[in-house]
Amino acid sequence: MPKLFSFLHRRQAVILTAVLLAQAALLFGFQRTEIIPDHKELRQLAPVLGAWAGSKDITLDKETLDVLRADDTLNRNYVDFSTQRSANLFVAFFSSQRAGQAPHSPKNCLPGSGWTPSVSDIINVDVPGRDALEVNRYIVQKGESQSLVIYWYQSRDRVVASEYKAKYFVVADALRYNRTDTALVRVVVPVIGGNSDRAMATATDFIRTVYGPLRQHFPS
Repeated sequence: MPKLFSFLHRRQAVILTAVLLAQAALLFGFQRTEIIPDHKELRQLAPVLGAWAGSKDITLDKETLDVLRADDTLNRNYVDFSTQRSANLFVAFFSSQRAGQAPHSPKNCLPGSGWTPSVSDIINVDVPGRDALEVNRYIVQKGESQSLVIYWYQSRDRVVASEYKAKYFVVADALRYNRTDTALVRVVVPVIGGNSDRAMATATDFIRTVYGPLRQHFPS
């Protein structure tokens, strides 16, 4: 019995020590003056990317901007005129997340806008020059309209789908790099005639085209 008590006591002491060290590390990480890295303005993203041409930049209203609290945004429609395919690119960049600024998950915003999800999963999208991107995929519907929504969180060269994993990296980056910048990237493609496979092919082609140029706008 004394041995068991001693073992449990040591185990509790180790756990308590680990918790205290983690709290101290977090406190130290978030009390330091944060490094705010420079980034290239999103509106400077090339209007023509391969076969895709930017057809319209959509201005966000003040109410949306006040809720979003992003440091930089881009909301642009692209069209491949040779095939009449279209895609909307929305990007919200946050230079810091320490003052409560953080990406809003599209999966929470879409239902509030009247869109009902019929498909919700995580997929991989192959892009040139790096491992496949792990991204969120939603097919949503409002009345007779359907759209394919793909989004992810991006910090430097890291791309993650999970909101929880993204929050974990906020703490990890604050401790290791003394910075918490991140971006939400969302691509929306209309689903025409219920053909979700065609919409997915369109979204995949657009993401492969835009990923490299867009990456240059985020801090390294």
